[in-house]
Amino acid sequence: MLIEEMITEMGRAAKDASRILRKTEREIKDSALLAMAERLLSEKEAIKDENKKDLSHAREIGLTSAMIDRLTLDDKTLNSMSDGLKEVAALPDPVGEVAGMWKRPNGLVVGKVRIPLGVIGFIYESRPNVTVDAAALCLKSGNSVILKGGSEAIHSNMILERILKEALIETGLPEKAVQVVPTTDRDAVRALLGLDQYLDIVIPRGGEGLIRYVVENSRIPVLKHYKGVCHVYVDEFADLNMASDVCFNAKVQRPGVCNAMETMLVHKKVAAEFLPAMGKRFLDAGVELRGCPRTLELLPYAKAAVEADWPAEFLDLILAVRVVSDMDEALDHIERYGSNHTEAIITRDYDRSRRFIAEVDSSLVLVNASTRFNDGFQLGLGAEIGINTSKLHAFGPMGLEELTTTKFIAYGEGQLRS
Repeated sequence: MLIEEMITEMGRAAKDASRILRKTEREIKDSALLAMAERLLSEKEAIKDENKKDLSHAREIGLTSAMIDRLTLDDKTLNSMSDGLKEVAALPDPVGEVAGMWKRPNGLVVGKVRIPLGVIGFIYESRPNVTVDAAALCLKSGNSVILKGGSEAIHSNMILERILKEALIETGLPEKAVQVVPTTDRDAVRALLGLDQYLDIVIPRGGEGLIRYVVENSRIPVLKHYKGVCHVYVDEFADLNMASDVCFNAKVQRPGVCNAMETMLVHKKVAAEFLPAMGKRFLDAGVELRGCPRTLELLPYAKAAVEADWPAEFLDLILAVRVVSDMDEALDHIERYGSNHTEAIITRDYDRSRRFIAEVDSSLVLVNASTRFNDGFQLGLGAEIGINTSKLHAFGPMGLEELTTTKFIAYGEGQLRS
């Protein structure tokens, strides 16, 4: 079968499955998730054997140690994946929730009820554990999903698909509710992006190159974020000990992720007190600092920042630092160079915190907390399929509710429009 024919058939089957899922009760969906959790553990050794094939190939083609680490499925990761399925099963089901109800003067009762999006195309890189996470969230929210993982994880993803499908069949749900594209051919992605008659939404998760390719080639609406250029602004009224801990956590705790701080902005009135100790703390942790001229006066060992550093997503132990004259300059910098992802202010001034929240246009705005909290689990969503910065139809981490939409319903007693 040609790739385009195969992908079209997958789309048709996913659409048929979505019709069943939209009316499936929570108890059945949860039973399927729990069955998936059990099967992951009972088939640990088979999964690890397939994963070893991917790891061997990854080493042959020279993938970095960080990428190999993300690709690895060991006992700890598999236990975590199983636990994640159980956690999703325990979450409230958003499908069927009444989002509002009101009565019109003519007696017509109008409401809004939450429904699944339908069929989701999920395109992602590296991490095979994401295969299970995405399948769980889509199933619980009543959506069928077509998963296109990276070629480096093909063996792992295919055995995970088998296990997930066996659990679906066991609980009486359509096996085509979860499908993994079974080829590494790049034409499969292009074919998937053309299935606007079957897919309702596409969610890419990976590097900026992948996401831009999806956006430029998709005939289907895309929920995405290109990159996370996240800022922490240390205000003149900041608790500087708190600022030091928050900034350190935002940059160092896990620098290679989209919610890590990439630029630190410091008010000029606290720069001389704050930056020398903060700079040494970063230096001791192996962070390379790139600063503006005023920063270099206080941190002579830092490199001079160039224009390309301000919009950069380093995803590494590299940090751009700028001393700003006032809050207006900080807000202007974020507006110009930010990516609508995550921004934080450190301040003890209530009015300034309120202004920062009101004026910063990002999916999460924090006061006195690390940017690393822009995560579905950390924000209480239970889990997430990704972070959207395009605002339609969700803004920020996408959990179960964000994988649904609403439709209008109306109850009448023979009303006619005049």
